[in-house]
Amino acid sequence: MKKQLLTLILFQLVASLSYSQNTIGTVLNTEDAYNGYTLFTSANETYLINNCGEVINQWTSTFPPGNAVYLLEDGSLLRACRINNPNFNFGGSGGRIEKYNWEGNLIWEYDYSSTTILQHHDVFPMPNGNVLVLAVTEMTNAQAIQAGRNPALLTEGTLYNEQVVELQPVGSNNATIVWQWDAKDHLIQDFDITKNNFGVVENSPERLDVNFLNGGGGNKNWLHVNSMQYDAALDQIVLSSRNLSELWIIDHSTTTQEAASSLGGTYGKGGDFLYRWGNPQAYKQGTEVDRKLFGQHYPHFIPNGLLDAGKIIIFNNGNGRTPLYSEVDIINPPTTSPGVYTYTPNTAYGPIAPDFIYSDLSNTPSDFYSAIVSSAQRLPNDNILICEGRDGRFFEIDDTNSIVWEYVNPVDTNNGFIHTQGDHPTTNLTFRAIKYAPDYPAFTGRDLTPGNPIELNPDLSDCNNLGVTDLSISNLKIYPNPTTSFVTINSTSIIDKIDVYNLLGSKIHTTTNTNTLDLSKYNSGIYTLKIHSGNQLVNKKIIKH
Repeated sequence: MKKQLLTLILFQLVASLSYSQNTIGTVLNTEDAYNGYTLFTSANETYLINNCGEVINQWTSTFPPGNAVYLLEDGSLLRACRINNPNFNFGGSGGRIEKYNWEGNLIWEYDYSSTTILQHHDVFPMPNGNVLVLAVTEMTNAQAIQAGRNPALLTEGTLYNEQVVELQPVGSNNATIVWQWDAKDHLIQDFDITKNNFGVVENSPERLDVNFLNGGGGNKNWLHVNSMQYDAALDQIVLSSRNLSELWIIDHSTTTQEAASSLGGTYGKGGDFLYRWGNPQAYKQGTEVDRKLFGQHYPHFIPNGLLDAGKIIIFNNGNGRTPLYSEVDIINPPTTSPGVYTYTPNTAYGPIAPDFIYSDLSNTPSDFYSAIVSSAQRLPNDNILICEGRDGRFFEIDDTNSIVWEYVNPVDTNNGFIHTQGDHPTTNLTFRAIKYAPDYPAFTGRDLTPGNPIELNPDLSDCNNLGVTDLSISNLKIYPNPTTSFVTINSTSIIDKIDVYNLLGSKIHTTTNTNTLDLSKYNSGIYTLKIHSGNQLVNKKIIKH
């Protein structure tokens, strides 16, 4: 009987340890996290949540994502949707754009989908109320060969052309194209002198080599542009080619006619590339050693007013890299003036290396790796929000690269199934997550009363207790967080004592008169540090791998 009782107690203790740490929803929330609202779409739903994972607003569509979603300043939601189009079949396909008001009513819808064209991956809300749309069109076999494509590299017979159009919404279900750019107007090739676009590839970095495949097999979706972002101050568009591992910047100040040429616009280059970066092999100015990007997503200019404003932040997926790991890069394109990029002939576009790189190589293979989707965003408090999209994991890092907020999407991407706390979902892929500031105009005059979290059987006790400060300790920083062993506590105050508590609330360790803590002998999990300095006390959460 005593043996059975002991077994039962041990079982209950293990169960408590297993489920006392959240597996979905908000996993970690500290006082160093940026107190904003995070937007993401999953299945047919779009959610706006606070840092505790409580739903602030929710929009429902009859279509799955296709893929981008944006909260506009007037409180409306712009969302790309996936509709059936048997003529195009590739990851990220969409075809439909919808706009909802704050209350969730559909106020505009438009299908950019036909037998010859399909919206995919991204849309972007323009300041003038128009919508930029990323799409593909199909070049026939004859058109591709006439453009200079090597017939041996047309393994699927046809070729996709990437297109950007600006739509002016009309009424509730129509639109007018007011501007257009096509990649096929800016090709170069050195394969066949009798065909169009013949030239010296290495002398024409402003153009796209139609025969460079970056090791690919010649399938029609050779470019796979997965992101399109617009910078209003520069009037420029940033595109991301996943398959070529490059980002491109093009001019939007042109007319449609100028966008099809090499002349015109503010920068005098028409629709040719103003700048490119990530893989100089694409224009024969480097080798694989010089490659910096690997299937990247969401490159965009960091907005004015934020740390590193004017630089480009990128989620560098690492797909195809050995070993496999993801990172977040921030690069500073060399310029002579805003929007005018420096290039030295017969070299690669700079910079040689990013100004900033975040990765997690403490384990091999790396715990931080998403081969597809994903995003990174600089926040107003200098933190960076990262969406590790393959696993539906959002986390925020501070200036020491410590994780200060973490959330796991509890929604099954395929069927909308909502997971219960304690589950470990494997099909919760998330394209992108964006955090909005509390003073963002969309929230003015709105009811922001939190609702329930998305997940079933939610547990907010950990969230509500995370990062509670009884009294402040000056300039306190803890790093690295997560850690595998040692933690350093930096502060202008003298640290007198550190108490370590497990998730059951039991004190498991105490150290005095030191700012270094060794957690190497403890199991993986979340621990609370009670840091004492004189009559001051701060509670901090630390993740131990």
